[in-house]
Amino acid sequence: MDGQAVIPLDEESLFSAARRNTGLDDFGDDGWIEHFRVLIKAIEEEARLNFFGRILTRSELVSYLEARLRVKEAYRLNPEIEDEAIVEPVFILGLGRSGTSILHETLSHDPQFRSVRRWEALYPAPPPEEATYRTDPRIRKAQDRIDIIDAISPEWKGVHPTGPELPVEDIEFTYLAFFSEVWVNAFQIPTYERYFRERAADYHFHWHKRILKLLQFKYKQKHWLLKNPTHMERIEALLKAYPDAKIILPHRDPIVTADSVVNTSGTIYYWRTDNPFLYPDTASAWADIGSRVAMWDDVIAAIGNGVLRKGYYANSLYSDFIADPKTVIEGIYWDLHLELKPEVLSSMLAWLKSRHQSGHGNSSKYQKSRQGDARTAAERESYRKYQEYFKVPDEI
Repeated sequence: MDGQAVIPLDEESLFSAARRNTGLDDFGDDGWIEHFRVLIKAIEEEARLNFFGRILTRSELVSYLEARLRVKEAYRLNPEIEDEAIVEPVFILGLGRSGTSILHETLSHDPQFRSVRRWEALYPAPPPEEATYRTDPRIRKAQDRIDIIDAISPEWKGVHPTGPELPVEDIEFTYLAFFSEVWVNAFQIPTYERYFRERAADYHFHWHKRILKLLQFKYKQKHWLLKNPTHMERIEALLKAYPDAKIILPHRDPIVTADSVVNTSGTIYYWRTDNPFLYPDTASAWADIGSRVAMWDDVIAAIGNGVLRKGYYANSLYSDFIADPKTVIEGIYWDLHLELKPEVLSSMLAWLKSRHQSGHGNSSKYQKSRQGDARTAAERESYRKYQEYFKVPDEI
C-alpha cells in the first residue's frame, strides 16, 4: 500500500486535522514551527515507518497538535496562569533503568508532592481540577491509548509500568514543544537528534515550565515531584530554569542499566518500524559507554564545583533501596531538607510491600550470562571512577 498517500504526515494535513478536531487555530508563534518541521521531515525520511507505524505516528502528532492548541487557549482565557510560581521542584534524574520509576512512584505517595500523571501529560488542557482529579474523563481516554500499545506490543508491560494514573517522566509532557528527546526515544531520526543536541535547551524548559504552571493552576501541592533521566545531560540548563530545584540521583550498576536501555529502546522502536536500530548513533548517549561515563563525570564535577549544592541534591543506591527502603527514603528527605511525616513513610512502605513484582529490568538469567566475560570486565573498568565515587556495587 502507498502509506504516504493513505496516511499523510505533511504539515498542512496534520494542522488541518488538529484545527478541525478542536475548533481552534492558534498554535502560538514562539519559534516552535522550525522544530516541528525538522521533526516531521526526519520522521518521513529516516524512521522507516511500517503501515501501522504511520497510523500510530499520525494519530499521536495530531493529538499533540490538538493539545498545543488547547494549552494556548487555556492561557488566553486565563492569563494569570503565567504568574504561577513553581517552588523547589524535586527532580529524580539518574540513568534509565536505575530504579527511577519505582522511586518516583514511592515518593509520589507523599501528599506534599504533585506528580504529572500520564492522563494529564497527554491531555493537559483544560487544567485539571482538584475536585475531579480522580474522576476526570481524560483518564479513560488515556487508558484507551495505552490499550492500543499493549495490543501491538504485549511485552511492553514487562519492560515499563503503564497506567493512566501513574506518574510519568518529564519528556511525556514536552511533546507539545516538538523540541525534546522524547522524539529520539520514539523514532530513529538521527537528523533530528543532531538538531536537538546542537541547540540550547532553553525552549525545552520553557514549555516544561509552561505545562507545570497550567497543571497546577487549579490543583497544586507544596512541591512538584518530577522524573527524567534525559535531564542528566542538561543539569545546568535545568537549574537555569529552576534555580531552587532539588535533585535526587539514583545509582545502579551501569552495565545492567545500559543493557536494559537497549532492550527498552528496541521495544519502542518496534512499535513503528520493522527495522529497529537502523543507525549506530541513534540514542547512543544512553547505551554508549563513553557517553554514559562522561555524564557521570559531569555530575561529579558539578558536585565538586558547587553547581549541585548541599541541601539541594541527594543520592540513592538501588541495591540499598531494595534491601532497606525506609533508610534510603529517610536519607533522601534529610539530605534535601524536606519534612517526612511518620504516617507518610508508613504509607510508602505499605505500598512497596504490597506492590506486585513486575519483573521489570534484566533477568537474572541474562545477568549470569554476562558474568566473567572479557567485555564485562572492560566495561567495568570504564565505570570504575563513577562506581567508586558513589559506592555503586556490581550486580554482575
